[in-house]
Amino acid sequence: MIAKLAKTCTLRISPEKLNFILSDKLASGGVSMWCELEQENIFSEFQMEGVSAENNAIYLELTSENLSRALKTAQNARALKIKLTNKHFPCLTVSVELQLSSSSSSRIVTHDIPIKVIPRRLWKDLQEPSVPDSDVSIYLPALKTMKSVVEKMKNISNHLVIEANLNGELNLKIETELVCVTTHFKDLGNPLLSSESASQSRHPEDMAEVHIDIKKLLQFLAGQQVTPTKAVCNIVSNRIVHFDLLLEDISLQYFIPALS
Repeated sequence: MIAKLAKTCTLRISPEKLNFILSDKLASGGVSMWCELEQENIFSEFQMEGVSAENNAIYLELTSENLSRALKTAQNARALKIKLTNKHFPCLTVSVELQLSSSSSSRIVTHDIPIKVIPRRLWKDLQEPSVPDSDVSIYLPALKTMKSVVEKMKNISNHLVIEANLNGELNLKIETELVCVTTHFKDLGNPLLSSESASQSRHPEDMAEVHIDIKKLLQFLAGQQVTPTKAVCNIVSNRIVHFDLLLEDISLQYFIPALS
């Protein structure tokens, strides 16, 4: 999923969590991503030592596809070990223990993934993005359906308006000189907004809208391999659209800025 969303990303390793990060300060076009998984849900044994006791973390930059490809070889593995190594250059070494079908013995396959260790002075650009108070928060329709709609729209326009209200309605719109196309989704439901005052002063029918690059939305939708247990879209009018997904043990936040 991450490999489809970001060609290169930052992996943050801390004692409790692993994060895959794409920062809008580093990414072109301002898309940012924060993906979080609890290490205890994945590893039976986990040892890490950060820079210091108060900065107990490691930040690495890597090519997502390289890690994805290495992990794919481990699908039927007996064991998998990931460690930080130095082989003339820093690596994330993935050791996969594979059972040989004909016997009880096994073989080890090793992948050395080149990485860059990110110095501490750059960590400040790689913190969890703060989520601005949204004007409208709405549950998303089936992402597969949304993807097929957006794929067709991409053939007509490069940008799209995503709009929603507190009545459970979400519209995807494209407008060109020749044509105007809108897809309506109804009865989606709205999560409770944390800023109650905003939702009380807002008429349920009023649409909040944001104008975005259609390719960025499609990239996000194409990256979804698994049906999420929760999928929410938060719109800050004319500023940003924030997707908040929960996929079993993984949480994913994805931000697409408005086109100026």
